[in-house]
Amino acid sequence: MEASSVPVHGSDGIEKTMTLKDGRAVTIRRMRPDDVERSYAFFCALPAADRVYLRTDVTRRDLVERRMTELDPERTERVVVVCRDEIVGDGTLELQGHGWGDGVAELRLLVARPWQRLGLGTVIARELFHLASRRRVDRIVARLMRPQVGAHHILRRLGFNEEFLIPEHVRDQDGTWQDLIIMRCSLEKLWRDIEFELTTGDFQRHR
Repeated sequence: MEASSVPVHGSDGIEKTMTLKDGRAVTIRRMRPDDVERSYAFFCALPAADRVYLRTDVTRRDLVERRMTELDPERTERVVVVCRDEIVGDGTLELQGHGWGDGVAELRLLVARPWQRLGLGTVIARELFHLASRRRVDRIVARLMRPQVGAHHILRRLGFNEEFLIPEHVRDQDGTWQDLIIMRCSLEKLWRDIEFELTTGDFQRHR
């Protein structure tokens, strides 16, 4: 499936509109303060099997709102994919800080089930990598639980390698201990791999 991508030069500088082959148009942009209800609806619509492995109980509106209102723009970039005023994808880049964490950021991304296998995860990742480059990030890490097989597959396809596995290190939303997997990749390698993915995958990039 191909899609055309047309930049829309909004105030945040990253807003882009893409048209899928089936005619659906989506926009990727930075998350805004007025996205609280859209974000809450997005998370509530996720299957319970997906929500159980998220770090926050996203069925609680107050926690979803707090994640947005307490977001530190100096350390965090958050983007969403929107279709007809509905969020269908969410991505976060969080800088790890100064000292040992300088030049390192953590990546998180999530795509609604009906919109998976269309390349949206790759598109979200590409925008976050662009923002990481602007912030002089050299290394990207991702943390996930062992049962998140789909996320693991996507990250490996993007060029991430599994670096560590810590047995029974974190609890899921049901309170069950899960193995924690830490994946990592250099930003330079990520750019090479994602350009290949965009060239051969579901989206066609238009410069």
